[in-house]
Amino acid sequence: MAVVGVPLLIDGSHGEGGASLVRTALAMATLTQQPTRLINIRSEAAHRGLRSEDLAILKGFALSCAAEVNGGEIGENSISFFPTRSPRGLNEHLDVPDDEDGPGHANALVVANALTPILARTGVFSTLNCRGETYGANVLTHDYFANVTLSAFKRMGLYAYASMAAAGYGIGSRGEVGVEIEPSHVDGLQWSDRGKLVAVRAIVATSELPDLVGQRGVAHLARLGYYANLGVDAETIKVKSRSPGAFVTVWAEFERGFGGATALGARGVRMESVVQGAFQTFLDWYQTDATVDPFLADQLLLPAVLAEGETTFKVSKLTQRFLTIVWVIKQFLPIHITIKGQEGGPGLVTVRR
Repeated sequence: MAVVGVPLLIDGSHGEGGASLVRTALAMATLTQQPTRLINIRSEAAHRGLRSEDLAILKGFALSCAAEVNGGEIGENSISFFPTRSPRGLNEHLDVPDDEDGPGHANALVVANALTPILARTGVFSTLNCRGETYGANVLTHDYFANVTLSAFKRMGLYAYASMAAAGYGIGSRGEVGVEIEPSHVDGLQWSDRGKLVAVRAIVATSELPDLVGQRGVAHLARLGYYANLGVDAETIKVKSRSPGAFVTVWAEFERGFGGATALGARGVRMESVVQGAFQTFLDWYQTDATVDPFLADQLLLPAVLAEGETTFKVSKLTQRFLTIVWVIKQFLPIHITIKGQEGGPGLVTVRR
């Protein structure tokens, strides 16, 4: 099919200028069927240009909307993306070669999360299998995605379910996750206040470690919860992996909101220290009046764009990453995204089509 139309030019160095800009631009191009050219991709980053994670996401979106792609090699600083049809459902394994000159293999949950909202609106059932990191530092991880992200999505009417065949700990690891995505009608959220606390939960995941390690993590979570006057419903799970590893996820569910925190174990670091790090970060968010944490705020933007009706939520910290995602969305759609607050501080966000 011949591609027509002048491509929308997106400067990949705008704002944070990172991976979130690339995947948001590809998602919006797929959604709107707008020919798009990205330039200056990661121009200020240590590893410039497209990375393996971008390529996995690019492959998924290109298959969904039968896009013609110019460029698309690791390290390239520009790419042209020409959708030729509206997005359709997928049944795909998304895997790419290791990023030998960059930060490592793709994060499997980032890939799955980027595609999920768009695939949910195709009207058909989709399945994804994504390989790469499943537990890492300062990235989206399996237990957070399955219990926080997807739980928040369900409140909007977007139904998806995640499972993990194997864990991958840290950059360059080779875990595997599956996501089943139902055709969904997405509605807006009114989360300007939290309402009542439903539960505080935690998962201590371990691989190739003695059972006692996970048990110590659960016991320490109970102690920390007691001193914070919080009942923490914690469990330990054993997951298959090619290498030893440990990971902690702590989150709270409210009537109108979710927020959580994570921590990756490391050789020579006691499990109690890993738990302490995750719980303290969680507590820092919990003690605010925000209805979402900064990471969940990023993930709610695209479903809010797709939603029928207005979405409002309160985030504990407006990050440059979040503001960059907002900027990208506005390049594609005449949408009202109102933000009350300043970068680095709390914010009240309203999204209205």
